[in-house]
Amino acid sequence: MKTTSFEDQIRELKNQRNAVILAHNYVEGPVQDIADFVGDSLELSIKAKNAEKPVIVFCGVSFMAETAKILSPQSIVLHPEPSAGCPMSDMAPAHAVREYREAYPDTVLVAYVNTTAAVKAEVDICCTSANAEKIIRSIPADKKIMFLPDQNLGANVMRLTGRKMELWPGYCPTHNRIMPEAAKKIRAAHPDAVMIVHPECLPAVVDIADYALSTGGMLRFAKETEARKIIIGTEHGILHRLRNENPGKEFIPMYPLPACPNMKKIKLESVLDALEKMQYPVELGVELMDRARLPIERMLSI
Repeated sequence: MKTTSFEDQIRELKNQRNAVILAHNYVEGPVQDIADFVGDSLELSIKAKNAEKPVIVFCGVSFMAETAKILSPQSIVLHPEPSAGCPMSDMAPAHAVREYREAYPDTVLVAYVNTTAAVKAEVDICCTSANAEKIIRSIPADKKIMFLPDQNLGANVMRLTGRKMELWPGYCPTHNRIMPEAAKKIRAAHPDAVMIVHPECLPAVVDIADYALSTGGMLRFAKETEARKIIIGTEHGILHRLRNENPGKEFIPMYPLPACPNMKKIKLESVLDALEKMQYPVELGVELMDRARLPIERMLSI
């Protein structure tokens, strides 16, 4: 007797629910393959908004599912693994950001999208790793800036723009594990390769690389470059898509392999369970969503 695969069951339930499945570049390959769209957190949230589906299954970490809900409040947004959080976003708790805002009311608070909905509700404008430089350049020169929660991205943007900023003491544990010594070693082992790293990496790692790019930037670069060997300094889940989209090129991961344990919690089984049981919907208050949407909309307008 023929058994139905997880993939077939997911496709059938997705059609029954009139749902869309979104997957981040860092989740496991089989989850990326079953998704309707794969991308970075903001790309996927915009896809969710434009898809206009009653059900959205968001395969990523919790703040990403929250952002999708903020931009698509009319939809049911399911997060298949509610324990898949983000340590970096947890490093900027809403109460601490609120206290900073009260103490420094004239400072412009710029929040990386890797923050909770409650934090987004407290800040002036959001940014992504792709547009952070543009967002910082848009802020009047006489304004003080607090950049949160990622001090590495903030420091790298500060060097690009020459703009002094206060930096929140947060970081991505996965990218922080990529050390300069390891970057130098892999570069020496592959002298004919181009090295691209994520701007969440330490500035000392960015200095060793040829380019610091967002995940979307890495995917575009890989397609457009004539280089045949590329060293990748970000979470290894992106290698699945890079290799699928560029079969003639070699992609070399950093060592030790950068892995986000929370992204890897999302499995085909959890996607199937979410659709079957309609479980783990993201629930946010209307007022909170309205406040959190403002800094995202300010970013999108720039």
